[in-house]
Amino acid sequence: MLLLVRMEKIYSLLVKELEILTIEQNIGSKLQQQVEKVQKDFYLREQIKVIKKELGDDEDKEEEISEYRKKIAEGNYPEEVKKALDKELRHLDLMPSMSSESAMVKMYVDWLIELPWNIATEDEADIKVAEGILEKDHYGLEKVKTRILEFLAVHRLTKDKQAPTILCLVGPPGVGKTSLASSVAKAIGRKFVRVSLGGVRDEAEIRGHRRTYIGALPGRIIDGIKRAGSNNPVFLLDEVDKLSSSYQGDPSAALLEVLDPAQNVSFRDHYIDLSFDLSKVLWIVTANNLGNIPRPLRDRMEIITLSSYTEVEKLEIAKRYLFPRQREKNGLKMRSIRLGAGVIEEIIAKYTKEAGVRELERELGALCRKAARSIVEGKETPVVISKKNLIDYLEKPKFVKKRAEKEPQVGVATGMAWTEVGGDILPTEASVLTGKGELILTGQLGDVMQESARAGLSYIRSRSKTLKLADDFYKKHDLHIHLPEGAIPKDGPSAGITMATALVSALTKRKVRSDLAMTGEITLRGNVLPIGGLKEKVIAAYREGMKTIVLPKENERDIEDIPKVVRDKLEFVPVEHMDEVLNVALL
Repeated sequence: MLLLVRMEKIYSLLVKELEILTIEQNIGSKLQQQVEKVQKDFYLREQIKVIKKELGDDEDKEEEISEYRKKIAEGNYPEEVKKALDKELRHLDLMPSMSSESAMVKMYVDWLIELPWNIATEDEADIKVAEGILEKDHYGLEKVKTRILEFLAVHRLTKDKQAPTILCLVGPPGVGKTSLASSVAKAIGRKFVRVSLGGVRDEAEIRGHRRTYIGALPGRIIDGIKRAGSNNPVFLLDEVDKLSSSYQGDPSAALLEVLDPAQNVSFRDHYIDLSFDLSKVLWIVTANNLGNIPRPLRDRMEIITLSSYTEVEKLEIAKRYLFPRQREKNGLKMRSIRLGAGVIEEIIAKYTKEAGVRELERELGALCRKAARSIVEGKETPVVISKKNLIDYLEKPKFVKKRAEKEPQVGVATGMAWTEVGGDILPTEASVLTGKGELILTGQLGDVMQESARAGLSYIRSRSKTLKLADDFYKKHDLHIHLPEGAIPKDGPSAGITMATALVSALTKRKVRSDLAMTGEITLRGNVLPIGGLKEKVIAAYREGMKTIVLPKENERDIEDIPKVVRDKLEFVPVEHMDEVLNVALL
């Protein structure tokens, strides 16, 4: 019995020892496997290195990845960006350096590293400095500069509290919209970047292309931020009214997110595919025609209108900015060329016809180039250019100053028009012919203008007794209204009273004053309704030598926007009814 007990104890001890030995063997086996795997991986990696070295492949790859990691460690990147970069570098490490996919990963990593995620510039604190810069860089535009200074002051007071207003500068070409945006950047000490939106019709131009596409790149917004080198530049979106849409998407819809303070704090470009904070950017938008900006986009912006320059303003701009710039650009010293009295005024009047000053600068540049050639050919300095010899430098004048009739005429009235390049006068002719009562309209008139002509005729028919016309005058005669320069399309309701006046003149044989220009929409009852673009229209009429302006009564408040130098030389006649127009216009 005692022997059996001893045997059982021995058995239990042996079982325990066997279990311990089994566990030790398992641990040793696993350890051996791990050691073998490490050795195997090391051996294989060393083999790969040798093979790549023999093939000449990826010799500098480790150094390149090391350089990337050094830049990441030294830079100030958000955690999300660091994780994305680490992931991409691990992928890059496993790829052959000569593969196309490797090149795509490198380009993506370069974009992430070079974007200014947390780099910002300090704003200029002194508003007086900003005012001085605006005054130095731009002549005139007092209301616009005042509004910009108010904008900058509010931006400073509300910094980091609320999103700044988005300014939209609207005006004809060449009046200084882009240079104003550049001056704003200079005034507050920020980087400036400009992106032109003219002709953009693909949403990917704004949001970028996804990386799955061959040749994918970020959109223009992220590209502009990278070029600026800071996350709070003054960002100019130029010519937003030239955007169009196609089957590839609507770019204006993408801009809604970019310009919305509630959304642009986490803007995601399709290529970058990470959130970028655009809320610190100072957005400025420019356009030539406000009507072409989509309504949802327009509601996000504050509109500031820049109008055409007067001749006096153009003269000062040419003297202060344009001529000195062109003289220096063409290698001329101040004593090398001299402009005589009235030369710049002559160029403005006879060689340019524009709202801004671009063509004027081109003509001054042509003067400087020809003067430079004369000096190189041995002509004595200074080269003196006067009104008499101006034709030798710029050839014959391109424009006749006055296109309006010099003498009162029957059936000819002068209207005023607004175009994308400023104001213009609109000579309107009417003729009464024997016929069957047709109303003939020529000169490429749009639907709205044709309707205005018919409304004017209906008013004349309703006033036939007062005008001493036969009751059936419209049945026995064809009435022809023509607006010259027929190659140029024309539309809008503001020529209504002009066409009606020309018709009345042709029917009654009464002459229309040649020094009078008019604008206004007409109703069937002869009421005169308000119009837009009065300032540009009046400046154009003044340029063409008009003395009296007939305008709708409701536009009387807009007269104060017209430059004083123009206002003082014109007589304004506000009217409410067509009868008043005829009393003033007909002799």
